[in-house]
Amino acid sequence: MNALNGGLIMLNEMLYKLPPSERRAAKYIIENPEKSIQYTVFELAERSQTSNSAIIRLCRSLGLKGFQELKLRIAGDIITTTEVGSRDINLGESTGSIIKKMMNNNIQAIKDTSDIINVSDLEEAVQALTKARNIYFFGVGGSMVVALDAQQKFLRIKKYTSAFTDLHLLAVQIANHEENDVLVGISFSGETLEVQKAFQIAKENGVNTISITGFGSNSVSNLADIKLFNSPHREATFRSGATSSRMAQLHVIDILFMAVATQEYDQTIQYIDQTRTAISSLKK
Repeated sequence: MNALNGGLIMLNEMLYKLPPSERRAAKYIIENPEKSIQYTVFELAERSQTSNSAIIRLCRSLGLKGFQELKLRIAGDIITTTEVGSRDINLGESTGSIIKKMMNNNIQAIKDTSDIINVSDLEEAVQALTKARNIYFFGVGGSMVVALDAQQKFLRIKKYTSAFTDLHLLAVQIANHEENDVLVGISFSGETLEVQKAFQIAKENGVNTISITGFGSNSVSNLADIKLFNSPHREATFRSGATSSRMAQLHVIDILFMAVATQEYDQTIQYIDQTRTAISSLKK
């Protein structure tokens, strides 16, 4: 994963969520990325007709440490300009063309997610999951499928894990939580009401929360203790199944799973071998 990419993705996603002065700076950078990475804060402020403080606030709004990190991420975007992009399916599309478009869309979603992941937030999430006695995954609709996938993965390494589809049952579990338990809420939009409510219940009961949402400020991530973001990749209009966004969410789950697994590598291998043996015995 290249931690120095994703600047332009972040700017495009946040553009219309920013205050006017920050938006002017962001718009200028999007339209002039090669020039912008050559400027100092003062020079960029002058050319975008904003102020030094607006540039600094913009970086904070993006969750970045400062202007230097933003420039490095944009420079990485400029170098890796082989963007595949999202493509819709047309009337009478050939099967071969559908295969290629779906591949490209999913690759782009995974790449964009890798580019915008904040490594320090990811490491904080890994530590929380490693220490957790119980992990609760919760999502609605397409995100529910991701929660179920996370459950089966973490169960394989002896993590006491549940994927809830019912908010009432989740509330009961949260009320009876143990120390260091973690709730992972999954919502591509970041506005799913059920996930917001789950996080509010968790906060009231002192349960740690991790959000996995599309990039940017949203209601779910604003309630979370630890915020993880997947690609803001927009779905082509035809595909209501939200395939690319689901791939982006699954990518975050896979990264979390592998990172947690490596914390206790030898023991993890033993657990995986045991689960493989148990599953193999079912085939006999």
